[in-house]
Amino acid sequence: MDVRPAPALRLSTRSVVMLVVSALMCVVVFGWPLLMAPGSDLSTNELAPMLLVLVVPLLLAVVSAQIAGDQTDVKALALLGVMSAVVAAVRPLGAGTAGIETVFLPILLSGRVFGPGFGFVLGNTGLFASALITAGVGPWLPYQMLAAGFLGLLAGLLPPLRGRAEILMLVVMAFFTSFLYGWMMDFSYWPFAVGQDSQISYQPGAPALENLHRFVLFNVATSMGWNLGRALTTAVLLVILGPPLLRILRRAARRASFS
Repeated sequence: MDVRPAPALRLSTRSVVMLVVSALMCVVVFGWPLLMAPGSDLSTNELAPMLLVLVVPLLLAVVSAQIAGDQTDVKALALLGVMSAVVAAVRPLGAGTAGIETVFLPILLSGRVFGPGFGFVLGNTGLFASALITAGVGPWLPYQMLAAGFLGLLAGLLPPLRGRAEILMLVVMAFFTSFLYGWMMDFSYWPFAVGQDSQISYQPGAPALENLHRFVLFNVATSMGWNLGRALTTAVLLVILGPPLLRILRRAARRASFS
């Protein structure tokens, strides 16, 4: 019988509360173009997006520090460093060229094996480390870290299946969350990507449904191919490399015997 290893980073009640708060903040941080009331000062204030950019790193720091607290196993921290290095090493293999992404494979598998807390923190630290290597540091980085963190968190919350059923579950989850990641990232820069004179432009103060319609057109025209490439790449990698990597990671978790 395959006993599920203890999570590397345990989620305390306070950590769960912080994650819920951060999830609510994500709705504001990523979806602010649809949430501003028509005609409100914030919807036309050019400083509003910049204020949100400042909120994201602060939120990441608070939540990550809460999860990886004083009671964290030292072996878990060492493992987090190793897996962050792995994420940083595999990202240049794809780097998003034509939608090919390799970075989500270790994040999803680590969240699956080592628990949702580990997956969330790894999504943050792994994307940050990879950005340093690939010169990808910019105002978009906190958004990437936050989105990847919640993908790792979600992988750790999936039902405890095994075998082919587990791989199929991960493939389905990775396929849809690859699109979700792309949509979240598009929301972070869509208001500034094009001018205000086209049918796909963000219109400050316009009703939410109108801006949502414009965003869908923008996403289909500019990002659908990249999102599909990301989804297919991650799904194929999970089918080919998922089973052996899961066995290796679970063996490491059992030997570590996280307290």
